[in-house]
Formats: sequence, structure tokens, C-alpha cells
Amino acid sequence: MSSPRSLAEIADLIGGKLEGDGGVRISGVADLQGAGPTEISFLAHPRYEAAARQTRAAALVVGPQAPKDLGKARIRVAHPSAAFTRVAVLFAPASAPRLEGVHPSAVVASGVSLGSQVGVGPHVVLEEGVVVGDGTQIGAGSYLGREVRIGSHCVLHPRVYVGDRCRLGNRVVLHPGAVVGADGFGYEMKDGRHQKVPQLGYVQIDDDAEIGANTTIDRGRFARTHIGEGAKIDNLVMIAHNCVVGPHSVIVAQSGLSGSTTTGHHVTIAGHVGTVGHTHIGSGAILTAKSGVTKDVPEGQTWRGAPARPIKEQMEMEAYIQQLPQLARRLKSLEAGKGKLPAPTQSKKRRSRSS
Repeated sequence: MSSPRSLAEIADLIGGKLEGDGGVRISGVADLQGAGPTEISFLAHPRYEAAARQTRAAALVVGPQAPKDLGKARIRVAHPSAAFTRVAVLFAPASAPRLEGVHPSAVVASGVSLGSQVGVGPHVVLEEGVVVGDGTQIGAGSYLGREVRIGSHCVLHPRVYVGDRCRLGNRVVLHPGAVVGADGFGYEMKDGRHQKVPQLGYVQIDDDAEIGANTTIDRGRFARTHIGEGAKIDNLVMIAHNCVVGPHSVIVAQSGLSGSTTTGHHVTIAGHVGTVGHTHIGSGAILTAKSGVTKDVPEGQTWRGAPARPIKEQMEMEAYIQQLPQLARRLKSLEAGKGKLPAPTQSKKRRSRSS
């Protein structure tokens, strides 16, 4: 961890305007509620202003519109959250040392090709034909199947599984427990029993993608499941066979894409979203939390609900649902005042059938 810094030094580091005593010494960072008298915190949204006034922090990183009378020194910047991240890095504990070489307990099959400065941790298994690019780190207990190809400067955290023939680009990050290239969920009913459909494809993950802990990405049935460049996938996400996640898309925890779901670029899928198979989510679309997607989503639209609809339409429906108790009371009052409402009139055609 870094030694204490003056508030003036920190302001210079993040390019902010100092308001208050620049000699205040800062020894660490914390949130508004947990900060102590030698730590710095930040205020990025007006809803947290009351907490900012009550915090014990020595100073705050604030945005352009933040009040000046918060009772403590401030560093004013255009983007307080991003600036505070830089401050947090300054005080962060030292990162774990890089892996160097191949650990003696690793199992490396014949025909494996390792680039320069590759680190292979304890109990890693590299099957025949694996190729690993320069500078890649493979954490303890990870498994790479036959003919896996991994690019340069990737990070595979401990206990990662990458199945046969899968492809990772450069600077890909796989967090602990990620499973890339397990069989897709495919069965056919024959003679009253489920018969497994062979899953013969692979998974391709392009440059700069990041896959969260315990996320699973199934191999394609015949071809590939494809994760595009720069995609960011949270923990506990399930992506089925033959899905395509477009470049720079984001998928949040506990969401699931059924087989052959595809997305355009820069799509945002919030937490706990589910899709039926063979649907397409257009570029720039947003699916809010707990949405259930049953049909294609056009480009640039925000959808919500289960089944998901355009957000304005869904919110209007939700507003009516909130009024149902009042409407029920009005209906009961009407019935009490005028007697029961008449039953629907049957058509002549229906009466003739029943006679």
C-alpha cells in the first residue's frame, strides 16, 4: 500500500481543483459510511449528499455541481467516480506477483507451445496441442483441453476450464471458475428416452473480453459460440450453444441466453434477464433487470418486463396494474349500489347451439 499523500498531491494526480487545506494527509480510501478521519471518499450523485455531510472522511472527490459547504476539503473534478478509481489504485495493496515459468506440479502434454514470459501455476493441466501466446498467465488448477489456442497477455485466474479447440484472443480475462467450452444442452427424445445430441463446435472469445467468475459459455453444436471484442460478462452468467454476443456488449450477473441467441454491438443486458432461443437483440439495445425476452428486440430500444416490451409500454401496463385494487373497490361499490352487473349477452348463434 502507498504511503500517506497530501491532498494537494492527490489533486495534482487526478487533475482536480483543490478546495480546502492541501496539507491534509490521506492514508487510504473508503466509502462515505465507512471512511475514517485519514481517508478520502467521493460524492458522485446528489442522492448521497446527506451521507457526504455526515461522513468522517478527511476529504471528498466531488463533481462540478456538488455543494461547497460540505464541511471538509474537496477535490472537484468532471468525473468523480473515475477520478476516485485512480486514487483507490494509488492506495491499493500490492498485486500478487506474476507467475514465472511452469510450476513443477503442472502437467504439460507433448506438443504444447508456450510463448515468452508465460506463467503456468500449480496443478495446471495443458493437453496436447495447446498454444499459449506471450505473457499469458494461467492460474492454479486450470485446465486447457486439446488444441486450445490462447493469445497474448491473457489472464486465466485459478480453476478456469477451457475445453477442446476453443479460441481466446489477446488480453482476455477469465475469472475463477469460468467454464468455456462445456457441452451445450442438446437432447432429442427417442423411444421415450433423452438421447444426447453431440456438441461438436467450439467457443471463440475475441480480444479484450472479460468473463466473470463461475460463468459458463457452452460450445456450439456444430460451429462456434462467439463472444465479441471487448465484451464484459459478469459472474454467474449462462451462455448456451451457438450464441453470439456482439462487440462491447455487457451482460450482468445471473442472466441466461438460450441457444442461438444473438446480439448486436454495445448491447446492455441487466441482471437476471432470460431469453428464449433464436432471438436477436439489436445493437445498442438495453434489457432492464429481470426481463424475459420472447422475441427480437430492435436496435437502440430499451425493453422491460416479462414478457419484455418497449419500456414505455411496459411501464404504462405496470401503472394500470398498481391501480387494480382501487378499481376492484370501485367495481364492488358499483355492484352494491345498483345490484349485480348484467351477465354478457349470448349471441343468437350461441343460444341456438345450446337449445
